[in-house]
Amino acid sequence: MSGRRRRREPTEGSSAADTPPADPEAVARDVCLRMLTMAPRTRAQLADALRRKNVPDDVADNVLGRFTDVGLIDDEAFAQAWVQSRHTGRGLAKRALAAELRQRGVDNETVQEAVETLDPDQEERTARELMARKVAATRGMDPAKRTRRLVGMLARKGYSPGLAYRVVKEVLDEEGLELEDLPDPTPWD
Repeated sequence: MSGRRRRREPTEGSSAADTPPADPEAVARDVCLRMLTMAPRTRAQLADALRRKNVPDDVADNVLGRFTDVGLIDDEAFAQAWVQSRHTGRGLAKRALAAELRQRGVDNETVQEAVETLDPDQEERTARELMARKVAATRGMDPAKRTRRLVGMLARKGYSPGLAYRVVKEVLDEEGLELEDLPDPTPWD
């Protein structure tokens, strides 16, 4: 048994069967408030949830518009908070952050404004901090394999190949490992 309760339909003739179906606007407000109570959401995420609940588009637009007007939905603030939180907490770079925001339905202009708040120096410092945490686990590996693994880790977090390679090279140079024979991926930038 899955532990999920099945919704029972009211028995014909009962008082529950005589009540009119839920007001779509009330359903929309309830869905939005419940979701916003759990975590900040974008307008697109809320619109998707309302579509899944079969709320008519005109009602959804009306409710979402009112929530935006009173400040309960603010994609710009969401994007700014997302960028700072995910960059600080997960070490994600601009490219990865932009992809996550787009996936959540934030428009391109808002995404660009949010990721541009990251200072390139801050991004490089974060890449170095990630390297400091990961480099010890790669000691003893073949230098080429070690470099690929570390550059790949930074690339998966959205760092450009040029920055990733430069940071890895500098960190490994500090350990006394020379990487001059490896190809420089800076033309990828």
